Amino acid sequence: MSHVTTHVLDAALGRPAAGVPARLEQQADEARTAWKPVAAGTTNSDGRIPDLGPDRLSAGVYRITFDTGSYFERSGQRGFYPEVAVVFELSDETAHYHVPLLLSPFAFSTYRGS
Repeated sequence: MSHVTTHVLDAALGRPAAGVPARLEQQADEARTAWKPVAAGTTNSDGRIPDLGPDRLSAGVYRITFDTGSYFERSGQRGFYPEVAVVFELSDETAHYHVPLLLSPFAFSTYRGS
């Protein structure tokens, strides 16, 4: 299993958000102005990306950027956020990190999942 996984739920429609492209990047400098690509994927029919990146990552700051604009366009919704970036710190190199996104056209939230 990937060290980092995610899923996206469309809270406005009450169902998983399938087909949301996402990319995982690692912070490359302290100013958070440079990021290096780690992996990319697209949510499946259950709104999940179970294989986002390698089985092990080093400690550091990472971000997952979700292309919500393309999802809203495909689902016939007009969204306010064309993308959502979730920045988080991976401090325990042995723990699994699950980063869910709850999405609606005019709001989003995230949390550390299990």
